[in-house]
Amino acid sequence: MRLVNFRAQGHTSCGLVVSRGVVDLRARLGERAGNVLSLLRAGLIGAAQQLSESAQRDYSDAEVQLLNPAGRGTRYFCIGVNYPDRNEEYKDETERPKYPSIFMRSHTSFSAPGEPLVRPRESEQLDYEGEIALLIGEGGRRISQADALRHVFGYCCANEGSVRDWLRHSKFNVTQGKNFDRSGSIGPAVVTADEVGTTALEIITKVNGEVRQHDSSDRMIFPIPYLISYLSQFCTLETGDVILTGTPSGAGARFNPPRYLVPGDVVEVEVSRVGVLRNEVEDDNG
Repeated sequence: MRLVNFRAQGHTSCGLVVSRGVVDLRARLGERAGNVLSLLRAGLIGAAQQLSESAQRDYSDAEVQLLNPAGRGTRYFCIGVNYPDRNEEYKDETERPKYPSIFMRSHTSFSAPGEPLVRPRESEQLDYEGEIALLIGEGGRRISQADALRHVFGYCCANEGSVRDWLRHSKFNVTQGKNFDRSGSIGPAVVTADEVGTTALEIITKVNGEVRQHDSSDRMIFPIPYLISYLSQFCTLETGDVILTGTPSGAGARFNPPRYLVPGDVVEVEVSRVGVLRNEVEDDNG
């Protein structure tokens, strides 16, 4: 299944993606199906699956405005430096890390699919980072690597955008540069794990049609099962938690000179069997 959060005709809902449109799950299943997170927490995935086999669309694609499919009521765990070439880009002659680098993002730092990425007034160093994101279905503590994929509900594309100079405002803290409003994006849909499968996922990031990043999940330094297990050792993972699994080499900051995003640029993040996330860049005029 492919699930989205959307707005249409003055109301918001969780949608089931079907041919050339969406099925309105709130209209079919009630208020607990108002968004992807509430649908998941209410245990209504089976009911949505039944609708996917027969229901006709309630809205066409043109009538729907997509929203962040993960939403507000969740945590965003972000993994840094998780591809071998990415580690080597730092040119600091350090060995590959023994444990993942982890930081958090808030929901306000993500634009919806198709909405603008916002370059803030405080910096001209807005950068892209294409990533594979996953949504936790069944939570847990001290999850084994062998059981980890059983806890994945689905996958999304993500642009874990960064404001580079603000990453260096303090000695050990990247939080500021990772949380500017609408500096990243996530979507367009949550694609359930059974549809995605377990073979490696290819990730490609394009800026104005030019391939900037291209890699595969089987090259991650810390694979997805390890990340789930590691995170669950120090905190209980909960239904709806999102893990952004790291970006490959090729971010704009690593070019000489750097190639930061400017208004009018279009960033596309494609994850095989998941979809394409597309956003245009604009300046913050607020």
